[in-house]
Amino acid sequence: MKERFVSYIHELQNTICAELERIDGKAKFVEDAWERPGGGGGKTRVITNGNVLEKGGVNTSIVHGQLPELMKQKFGVEEANFFACGISLVLHPKNPFAPTSHANWRYFEMYNAEGKKIDAWFGGGLDLTPYYLFEEDAQHWHQVCKNACDKHHSDFYTNYKKWCDDYFHNSHRNEARGIGGLFFDYLKDGNDGLSHDQWYDFVTEVGDSFLPAYLPILEKRKDLPFNAQNRYWQEIRRGRYVEFNLIHDRGTLFGLKTNGRIESILMSLPPQVRWDYNLKAFGPEEEKLMNVLVAPKEWIVEKEFKS
Repeated sequence: MKERFVSYIHELQNTICAELERIDGKAKFVEDAWERPGGGGGKTRVITNGNVLEKGGVNTSIVHGQLPELMKQKFGVEEANFFACGISLVLHPKNPFAPTSHANWRYFEMYNAEGKKIDAWFGGGLDLTPYYLFEEDAQHWHQVCKNACDKHHSDFYTNYKKWCDDYFHNSHRNEARGIGGLFFDYLKDGNDGLSHDQWYDFVTEVGDSFLPAYLPILEKRKDLPFNAQNRYWQEIRRGRYVEFNLIHDRGTLFGLKTNGRIESILMSLPPQVRWDYNLKAFGPEEEKLMNVLVAPKEWIVEKEFKS
């Protein structure tokens, strides 16, 4: 399973980067291959100052070694080793009408002191953070998520959408980071009646759905005319994105507390942000977004049956 998933994330990284370079038409990803002192390494690919993407990263990592102390405490083990691999991406388009998107898919194994595998699971998801709300974009995004889930279990979309809504939430402001998507973790052999191989099929199905979910939205919004007020609002909302990542995001906090690679951890942050004191929404279009961030919304539109 380790080799299968490593091969998958490297192929997905290549595919996503190639498609984003095609759409941008100017900027190219620059790869930074790095090694982890405790074992393993990764490939960080970053794109900046493009026609479409102001900043973005599509990163893979394959790391192993002694389980960090924080994880020993979390899992209640004294001595253990681990293997972890995954792909993580964050895309910040230049146009305020084009949404930011984040996604990651990962696989983890844990071993006892004798080297025997004692646990293994998958995790990941994808979510969308618009600065201006286009309901048809939100409906498309969630429909692609649902289609991927429905191929594997009828309850997955409902369950993992709720998990995403609950997770990507700035509780200190009582507002969502964006309009959600899917989030899941600890997908283990036997959970929900699925085998290890079936979980692999599900996670890779969701991974493969990212481009069909995001690219049509990006293509539609990347060239819309915008003004200084639109840009200003985008930077204000990007500030909320930073707040979530640095205050609430488990992966970011874990990396910062375990001597993780800082450049890769903070790659997710947007290049330009604002924090204005006691700022209110500018007008009806900005309020339209804020109104859907205060409570989770169902985006799937059920088609009316006609006899």
